[in-house]
Amino acid sequence: MTGSTDSFPASSAPKPSPRPSAAQLVANLEAAAAALQESIAAYSDDDVRAPSQLPDWTRGHVLAHVTGVAEGMTRQLEYAARGEKVDLYDGGAEGRNRAIEEGAVRSADRLRSDLGNSLNAALTAFRGLGEDDWDAPISYRNGVVRDGGLAMWRELVIHRTDLGSDAQADSWSPQFCENLFGFLAARVPSGVRLRLQPLGLPPRVLGGSAPEVPTTTVSVNGMATDIAAWLAGRTPNLGSLRAEAAADGVSLPSLLPWPSGIPAK
Repeated sequence: MTGSTDSFPASSAPKPSPRPSAAQLVANLEAAAAALQESIAAYSDDDVRAPSQLPDWTRGHVLAHVTGVAEGMTRQLEYAARGEKVDLYDGGAEGRNRAIEEGAVRSADRLRSDLGNSLNAALTAFRGLGEDDWDAPISYRNGVVRDGGLAMWRELVIHRTDLGSDAQADSWSPQFCENLFGFLAARVPSGVRLRLQPLGLPPRVLGGSAPEVPTTTVSVNGMATDIAAWLAGRTPNLGSLRAEAAADGVSLPSLLPWPSGIPAK
């Protein structure tokens, strides 16, 4: 399911590109990695054992997961350079889950070290890409290297907020929100058409692309960061979003699961 165009009143707000250039994407990755590492620089062992904002996950789980994502993306790029594909995670979904559980119980110093090493390796790999390398196929969602870079950017930014310490979704940039709007269009269920109207950004329509399916159009109004947080399965600021259908106030619709990077067996 993809976003579509629609007729809206003209907006003077410039629309950030949801797909940054290669140079901008590398800069975004570097900034997101640095911000995440700064957030955890003073974490103690008690801090990493504390609950995150994700159900049943401590901060240690979040950091072990991000470490695995960075390692997985490095593997994607190494194999892509040889014209080959490899699973995102060593051992597939089971390997991913096992690594997270094993990593979650490590000390704060060990988690910081593991994360720093994995981020350095991934950033080095992305910095070394040539112009054509960004279009090399990878296994992540049957996409290309650029898709892997965008995925890592999303993981770094969103999971920093999941730590529940010094960052919230209201710090997400307009370009990041635009990228989430496009990527998370896959969460819009059949029969629902979302008309996003983020304050300060141009409107956008997601879903409702199958003409044979009866469709309900739901308008969602609010700050771009709050709309993006809701689409990402995070909690927006209380009362910040307003949903309407046929000019009546309605509840926000339920969404499909997050688009998985691991193919279903």
